[in-house]
Formats: sequence, structure tokens, C-alpha cells
Amino acid sequence: MNTHTVKKDEIQRKWYLVDATDKVLGRLSSQIATVLRGKHKPNYSPHLDMGDFVVVINAEKVRVTGKKYSQKVYYHYSGYPGGLKVTPFSRLIRKRPERVIEKAVWGMLPHNRLGRKLFKHLNVYAGERHPHQAQKPEPLALD
Repeated sequence: MNTHTVKKDEIQRKWYLVDATDKVLGRLSSQIATVLRGKHKPNYSPHLDMGDFVVVINAEKVRVTGKKYSQKVYYHYSGYPGGLKVTPFSRLIRKRPERVIEKAVWGMLPHNRLGRKLFKHLNVYAGERHPHQAQKPEPLALD
């Protein structure tokens, strides 16, 4: 038996639409990361970009469980003494709701050049409107 290696021209890409209304952030993000990575396909190969494109709408309506709305914080360190910036979830969801989903998905992708390429296939929008109607995205069935 020979092992079949997937070639670049054999990769079929689709566009999926995800409505984040009342979805739990962590579960939603892990399912989006799976589709971006291509793990849902039978011919998945970990070293190739086999994933599909994902458009997420209604990012402002995503929810978190427990006390995360008031207690979860995002850290950014500039590298300089005293350069730690702390942003609470409650402020980030009000000002930049897209960033909440982007940060959650980014943490679930590989942290190398493949992960950076896969992350570009994610498009997140705060409201209902998105500029990807021409790609005819299919609704993604999430658990």
C-alpha cells in the first residue's frame, strides 16, 4: 500500500458562515480553529494549509460562562519595564468585539508561519453585515 500525499492542486476550499449569537466563546473558537486548520476533512495533513475560509458575524453577541465577563483579562507586554497593559474582557467586547474571537482562535492555531497563514482565512465582523456575499458562504453546523 502507498500513502497518498495531498498536492496543492487537490485541495478544495469552501467558505463557511458562522453566527456567533449566544454561542460560548471557547467552544465556538475551537470549532472555528478546526475548520481553519482543515481537520474536518478526511485527507487532512498537519503540515499543509488545507483549511477553509470562515466568516463570523455577530461577534458582539458572543457569550462567556461563569464570571469571565467581569474577571477575564487580556495581557500585552511591550518588553519594557512597566510596559504591561491589561484589558478586561468587558471593555474589549464593548470596544472591539471582533478582537475577542480573533484572540481566542489565534491561541488555538499553531504558532508558526502556517498558523499565521491560516489566521488570514478568518474574517470576523461585529454585526450582521459582511462583504463576502460573492463567495456564497455556507452556514457552518456547530454542535
